[in-house]
Amino acid sequence: MTPPQVPVSRTRAERFDDLVDDEVQRLKQRWGRELAQVRFVVDDVPAVEPSFDGPVPLGQTVAGEDDRSVQILVFRRPVEARAKGEAELSRLIRDLLVEEVADLLGLSPESVDPSYDSPDD
Repeated sequence: MTPPQVPVSRTRAERFDDLVDDEVQRLKQRWGRELAQVRFVVDDVPAVEPSFDGPVPLGQTVAGEDDRSVQILVFRRPVEARAKGEAELSRLIRDLLVEEVADLLGLSPESVDPSYDSPDD
């Protein structure tokens, strides 16, 4: 007799990655051609200088050099610290990625995603 299968629990980092991946896929449905050369990456924290005096960035777009693609970075720890609950975390990731994509494409966030900065239903 085989032991019963226990669902594998996902770590907080894995759940965060899933939220980012879901949002990236949603954005690529509308902007796939424009985002084809963009890499979306999750890092734990941003690299900042010890003398840095300002709000900790939640994300960053890094221009590619030579043949490297552009990267949009999402910093997990600062985003998690800012969100109060799963729904707010999801909305914060959505808005952050929409803002980074809008900046990259030279558009307003509302043009990239009409649901930008609006409460989820």
